[in-house]
Amino acid sequence: MLRTRICNIELRNPTMLAAGVMGSMASSLNRVYRAGAGAVVTKSFSLEPNEGYKNPTTVEVTGGIINAIGLSNPGVDAFKEELRGVDDDVPLIASIYGSSPEEFARVAASVEEYVDMIELNVSCPHAMAGCGASIGQDASLTFRVVSAVKDVVGVPVSTKLTPNVTDIVEIAKSAEDAGSDALTLINSLGPGMKIDIKTAKPVLSNAFGGMSGPAIKPVAVRCVYDVYRNVEIPLIGVGGVRDFRDAVEFLFAGAVAVQVGTAIMYDGPEIFMRICRGLEGFMIERGFSSVDEMVGLAHEGR
Repeated sequence: MLRTRICNIELRNPTMLAAGVMGSMASSLNRVYRAGAGAVVTKSFSLEPNEGYKNPTTVEVTGGIINAIGLSNPGVDAFKEELRGVDDDVPLIASIYGSSPEEFARVAASVEEYVDMIELNVSCPHAMAGCGASIGQDASLTFRVVSAVKDVVGVPVSTKLTPNVTDIVEIAKSAEDAGSDALTLINSLGPGMKIDIKTAKPVLSNAFGGMSGPAIKPVAVRCVYDVYRNVEIPLIGVGGVRDFRDAVEFLFAGAVAVQVGTAIMYDGPEIFMRICRGLEGFMIERGFSSVDEMVGLAHEGR
C-alpha cells in the first residue's frame, strides 16, 4: 500500500531521511533505512573538504531549531568511502553542493556510480558566499547548475529549492526547464537568529542560521502547493514533518514523498516507522489503496 515510485526509483514507502541529519556516515544511513525510511539522503558534500563553522552551530528555539553548521564535510573523495559502505538495497540520494555549475558537475560525475539520485543543494541559507541559497535565489544560475549536472550524469536529479525567494515558482520552472527530474521543497527558512540575553551576544558562532522544524511546515506545504500547479515533474516535500498527519498534508499539496530531518533529533530514527504506520492506518480508514491516489488532492475543485 505504501510503495511508491519517484523518477523510476521504487520506494517501499514515501518517507526519506532529509539531508543534514544522520547522513554523514554509511553506518547511520544504513541504520535509518533499517528503522523504516523509504530512502536516505546524505549530508551535503562538496568537491573539496570544508570545515564549516565553529561551535555552537545549533540552537533550539520555539517550534524547531536554528542551525549554521556551514556545510562541513570531508570532500567528495573521502565521502565516496561512506557511499561505498551503504548497503545495496538502500535507495541512496547524494546531496551535493558547489560554488559554480562546473563544480557541481564534477562532484555529481564523481559519485554517480554509487547513488540512485543526486539532490542539488542550491538552497542552504547559511552557506558561504557563492553557494547555497545565493545560487537558488537566481533563476538563471539555477538553470546553469542543473544543466551542467544533467550533462554529465545519467541518474535522476532533484533540485532542492529555498523558500527565501520572491517567487519560488519561477525558480522551480527554471530548474525543470534545465532538466531537473524532480524538485525538493524546501530547505530551512531564514536565516534567523537567537540572542543570549545574559551575554547580549548571538548564540550561534555564525550569528545567523536556517530555521527548521514544525514551525516552518505551513510555509513548506504552501511552497509544494504552489509549485505543484506549475510544473510537471515530481515533488518531494520537506519541512516540519513529525507525524503521519504532516505527511498527508504534503501529499495532498502535491508531493509524492516527504523527507524528515529535525524530528529525528526529538524522536530518533524510529520516527519513520511511526509515520508509516500512521499513514497506512489513515489510508485504510479513508479508503486509499495507494499513495498516488493522495497526491495533489488539495487541488481538486479549486
